[in-house]
Amino acid sequence: MVRDDRDEPFDDFFREIERMMNEMTGGANVGAGGPGGADAGFGSDTHVDIHDVGDEVRVVADLPGVEKGDIDLECDGRTLTVSAHSEHREYDERVSLPRRVDEHTAEATYNNGVLEVVFDPAASSSDISVE
Repeated sequence: MVRDDRDEPFDDFFREIERMMNEMTGGANVGAGGPGGADAGFGSDTHVDIHDVGDEVRVVADLPGVEKGDIDLECDGRTLTVSAHSEHREYDERVSLPRRVDEHTAEATYNNGVLEVVFDPAASSSDISVE
């Protein structure tokens, strides 16, 4: 049996949610190629999760259609900047990290359109003795 997406029972529900979200964001017609559409980069259809788990900070971002070599990452310990481009899209996003990380410990993987960057937390400040 071939699936007919027009018969999806939640289509009307999701269209109404999308309409309300577009109204709240000032009428940006996300995903329609207009303002805020296909060239909007992060925020249009890209999902970013940040997980702060005791011994690491993990950032997971969806970058569909991007080749591994077209991804640039920069981190200053507090903010991760992700820049990527494909033939049809450009992504440029600054993500505030939940706590300071040691950017030199970053490990990044990219598989099937999903970028994952893992950081160790920054060492706490050392005590300074006053003489």
